[in-house]
Amino acid sequence: MPQKITVGHKQLMAEAEAQVSHVDTTEAIAMVQNPDVVIVDIRDIREIQREGRIPGSFHAPRGMLEFWVDPDSPYHKPVFAEDKTFVIHCASGWRSLLATEVLQRMGLKPVLNLKGGFGAWKDAGGPIEKVEPK
Repeated sequence: MPQKITVGHKQLMAEAEAQVSHVDTTEAIAMVQNPDVVIVDIRDIREIQREGRIPGSFHAPRGMLEFWVDPDSPYHKPVFAEDKTFVIHCASGWRSLLATEVLQRMGLKPVLNLKGGFGAWKDAGGPIEKVEPK
């Protein structure tokens, strides 16, 4: 018998939308040079190598994000313990919307979702740096 999904991605995203704060690309472009802001790129490394990244952004793969944020995790990354504003983004803003909601639930503050993700960043003319495959 096939699985019966009772809560789909649209409902999850609508619920997250009601909980999180967003930043648009104009605001995010202005924030990129602010030392009190960390831009967190949760895209897959192959996306970053193919499309580039926001200069100075911190890469935290979506699959490891909660573990990197939690100071009790053996995978914790100290950047997430800093007193900063975190702007989370993916390619289009869907994954980052859900991730931002989870990070808020975990207690990370302040944390914002980049509306429209990296695609909106590119469309707005935000700076991009190339990332070479290793």
